[in-house]
Amino acid sequence: MASWVLSECGVRPLPRIYLRPRTGFSSNTNTNFSKFRPLQVSKPHNLGSSLKVSSGLRDKKWSANVSVPLSGHTILNKEEINGFEEENGGGGEFDPGAPPPFKLSDIRAAIPKHCWVKNPWRSMSYVVRDVVVVLGLAAVAAYFNNWVVWPLYWFAQGTMFWALFVLGHDCGHGSFSNNPKLNSVVGHLLHSSILVPYHGWRISHRTHHQNHGHVENDESWHPLPEKIYKSLDNATRTLRFTLPFPMLAYPFYLWSRSPGKKGSHFHPDSDLFVPNERKDVLTSTACWTAMAVLLGYLSFQLGPLQMLKLYFIPYWIFVMWLDFVTYLHHHGHEDKLPWYRGKEWSYLRGGLTTLDRDYGWINNIHHDIGTHVIHHLFPQIPHYHLIEATEAAKPVLGKYYREPKKSAPLPFHLLGELTRSMKRDHYVSDSGDVVYYQTDSDQLNESKKLD
Repeated sequence: MASWVLSECGVRPLPRIYLRPRTGFSSNTNTNFSKFRPLQVSKPHNLGSSLKVSSGLRDKKWSANVSVPLSGHTILNKEEINGFEEENGGGGEFDPGAPPPFKLSDIRAAIPKHCWVKNPWRSMSYVVRDVVVVLGLAAVAAYFNNWVVWPLYWFAQGTMFWALFVLGHDCGHGSFSNNPKLNSVVGHLLHSSILVPYHGWRISHRTHHQNHGHVENDESWHPLPEKIYKSLDNATRTLRFTLPFPMLAYPFYLWSRSPGKKGSHFHPDSDLFVPNERKDVLTSTACWTAMAVLLGYLSFQLGPLQMLKLYFIPYWIFVMWLDFVTYLHHHGHEDKLPWYRGKEWSYLRGGLTTLDRDYGWINNIHHDIGTHVIHHLFPQIPHYHLIEATEAAKPVLGKYYREPKKSAPLPFHLLGELTRSMKRDHYVSDSGDVVYYQTDSDQLNESKKLD
């Protein structure tokens, strides 16, 4: 029977996954169906009603529901887990572009049931924590107002803006709570405060998750085919591949997307959206505009220099965090990872090209967003369950899971991986259904001159 994915467009079958013979599970007719039991779904916490969220919002499920646990899946026992470990960690040279010997449902079955449960009170506690820290940092910096404090404030506050973004990101996926209205209200408040159009971003991010690892259809940091890469003018190529410019790309992406794609996250008629999403996009654009007006007013009241120090420099630190993290979740591994087209692409194979990263002390601050593989495959798992879910899934994933390098308190080691990737990961072939990044020798030589 086909595996299914639940998306905003409805229930649809997953793209076919091509399997090779495996020993972890058997498809013979002697299956012991006593092992099969439905997943017990916990009673959802209805925080939305207790917080009296406005009922004026349309009753719509505003979440990028890429995949969720469905009833009737298997619960893996110890022997089956060992079978996966043996198969995925066995001898022979590992080919990361080969179809995996397991299905999406096998990974789902290994994840404990409670990892799927969303607790809106717990989610809101993270919002309260982060907002209190943001306001406290601003108050301390404004009180001391000296050039010893300001640089420390900029880094800390920019990191906290990034943490706010991650919580709004959870709202967009529906992993914040089961209440779509609560998700929308909290998501708008968090994202508008850092100049992100909530629905516009949410919809494009849904596209990213549903097409991860696909050369043409992916939305975020996807590779450029050789033809498009070689058509770029020198200025665009420099901005895309020469640090620090790529780490400042996010606001420009919101306005005009990536090379080879057209549209804006602010315009309802953009190629990103379908007609029935028009009101959502307009709502988020209006919220973004209101925040921009508020910032202008505060600049007039407090002075542009004070607002630059209090808000706009931390904003650009947040942008750098966002580009830094999102890029390294899909690039920079010491082994080249595949990208797919055509029949070779599947939701599972695309998701397995993502990477987990360790950010040291920052892990807790930005809500464990570094546990990215399981998040990409099952984005409705709340962030506070991702570590446990990842540990449970590792025996099934085997070598398809790449253990992240342990970080020092601050993830300086990732700067080297970022720099190396920018120098070597330039384009992929215009043809072929399983492709890998190639290096432009001219661009590499230019980078060496700059060094």
